[in-house]
Amino acid sequence: MSSRRAATGGGPLEKPTAGPGSTEPGGRHLSSGASSGHPLLKGIAAVLALVLVGGVVFGAVQLLRLRGNFETQPLNLGSDDTPVEQVDVNTDPLQILVLGTDQRDGQDSNNSDVMMLVNLSADRSNVTVTSFPRDLLVPLPACKDPETGTVYDAMDLGQLNGALGNGGPGCTVAAINNVTGLSIDHFMMADFDAVKELSNTLGGVEVCVNQPVNDPLSGLNIPAGVSSVKGDQALAFLRTRHGFGNGGDEGRIRAQQSFLASMVRKVKDEGTLNNLPKLYSIAETVTKNLTVDDELANIPDLVSLATRLKDVDLGNVAFVTVPVMPYEYDPNRLVLDEAKAQPLFDALVSDQGITSAATPSAEPSASAAAGTPAAPEPEEPAAPAVDPAAVPVTLVNASGTAGRDAKVLAYLKSKGFVQALAGGAAPAESPATQIFFGYGYEEMALEVARTLNIPDVQVVLSAASTGVSVEIGEDFASGSTMGDLGDLGDLDGQTAAQVTCQSAFGN
Repeated sequence: MSSRRAATGGGPLEKPTAGPGSTEPGGRHLSSGASSGHPLLKGIAAVLALVLVGGVVFGAVQLLRLRGNFETQPLNLGSDDTPVEQVDVNTDPLQILVLGTDQRDGQDSNNSDVMMLVNLSADRSNVTVTSFPRDLLVPLPACKDPETGTVYDAMDLGQLNGALGNGGPGCTVAAINNVTGLSIDHFMMADFDAVKELSNTLGGVEVCVNQPVNDPLSGLNIPAGVSSVKGDQALAFLRTRHGFGNGGDEGRIRAQQSFLASMVRKVKDEGTLNNLPKLYSIAETVTKNLTVDDELANIPDLVSLATRLKDVDLGNVAFVTVPVMPYEYDPNRLVLDEAKAQPLFDALVSDQGITSAATPSAEPSASAAAGTPAAPEPEEPAAPAVDPAAVPVTLVNASGTAGRDAKVLAYLKSKGFVQALAGGAAPAESPATQIFFGYGYEEMALEVARTLNIPDVQVVLSAASTGVSVEIGEDFASGSTMGDLGDLGDLDGQTAAQVTCQSAFGN
């Protein structure tokens, strides 16, 4: 990362020109008898000078203290010792690998509990956060521990979260570089305390669950609906492996993405990225529990990066899971789904966003390139995957806006969903629109989602449902279809604009 010299103040103040009636050179015009300047004005000038000098000193002390909080380790422990090009946080694309360790209470950890690759486009118009499941098997490179000198042999297939134990985070960086074709610029590794303290500094993060969750293994205990979690409960929400979805890593990652999307919305809504004192407060919190590569310990550049992200559209902030499939010899382990993963890696390498709003349009035709606009080709509507007339769908209004179920019902019937029914108001309002479906009704639910422009991430299997049920939330409070919140195509995940709720394990 390039270093930048911070200004320590402007040039000397110009001395005012003496005016008529002034009693001293360079003085302002004062009333008679003011022979040496008004004491009050002198006092204000002295205070301002102290504030200016004190502010500069305070800023310098803060930067030194924040830098002192960091622990650093080498960026890349792989055999490729090609120097990493230094990047400019203002003009270059940037990749930062974020690792969360399962370390607590001073215990050493050899595994990374969370692995997320953050990609920031060069123009900072889009952000892609790619989650790697901890059960993912990939080729692991040979790595040398920088502290002990121990060399860990390469493996044709090893569990990705175990690379951390082969010398440190630089080995995980090397493994993901090999898998993706990227050259990761930086890493950040945080422990449990960082999550707890950050959530406290932010004043809590709102999360949504469809059923009460009480997971004694993680300690998560929250009621149905929306809760603001911080401290131990925020950590438990991010770590629970048995609380959501199918009780595995898939549900845990979905919950993590939902939490981060909610955090991004809160930071943006509260204008945190425009508030330098609050940014430094967050930096103070995080850096106490953070290990980074040597080049990342540059606080001014990090703050500059944060302020440049303040205008990113929420629909262009994507949280996705790298495409995987079960390992044929062990269904409890995963391997890359190469056919689906490669287009994602290609997009990241070529600095392209992956949401519909970030995807560049197709190349212009020859006539358009010659200056003659080409007539748009008519698009034929895609044939429905299922017959809308065969879909039993019930609409429930949880938006807080009267009549929403009737409005959407009329639209669905106009599209051929003749079995659609209005189910009235939900017992409680919900921030997120969700489509619940019972076993055997997934294709029908997805057809309803396509018709109403509801993202697939908000289509949820429910053992308690029969047929298809649309719960209209606060994010769908007007119109016949939902607004565009950013589409991820065939990738699993969500954008920061999408509000999602988690279903408890077994529901």
